[in-house]
Amino acid sequence: MTRMNPVATLGLVLGAGFSSGLNLYATVATLGLLQRYGVIHLPQSLQVLSHPIILWIAIGLYLLEFFADKVPYVDTVWDAIHTLIRPPAAALLAFSAAGSAPAEWRWSAALLAGGIALTSHGAKASSRAAVNTIPEPFSNWALSFGEDLLAVWLTWMSTTHPVFTSLLVLILLVASIFILYRLFRFLSNALSPRPRQPSNS
Repeated sequence: MTRMNPVATLGLVLGAGFSSGLNLYATVATLGLLQRYGVIHLPQSLQVLSHPIILWIAIGLYLLEFFADKVPYVDTVWDAIHTLIRPPAAALLAFSAAGSAPAEWRWSAALLAGGIALTSHGAKASSRAAVNTIPEPFSNWALSFGEDLLAVWLTWMSTTHPVFTSLLVLILLVASIFILYRLFRFLSNALSPRPRQPSNS
């Protein structure tokens, strides 16, 4: 069983923050299952995630998201709703993960994780909305499966390899910001009025 220390806590804050922005329920279920089966030892304030009621709710909501996420435009509505859920939940997880730290560090962890979750959520939601314009469904499904796998894998990595996870999250954040920038530029160009061509008279 892996016990949490300051480095492990930082890895958990960063990794779970990013994965919560992709799939909150997969993140909570993964943490709860790892704690329940003795793979890791979460901070006392997070051990409630291994309670059967929490696990069943998280798994049930994950299954609901799994199917909603595969349907074009339904996934966009789902992501829009979860803009108000994923970042605050990531902040709450981080605040609890830093339970033994002074209050200023706990709030710093919450703000950091919330910002990371908002960034990964924004990149996910924007990418999926762009992919929904493609008629075939396979690109949407591939992105959805990839996001689910990344969320589970990154959550597990954050509890076992915190230093590597911290570096990886920094890379993923840069990639997410780049995706958001490119999609914003594309949307701006698409919506900007085109100059009128001079008529030949």
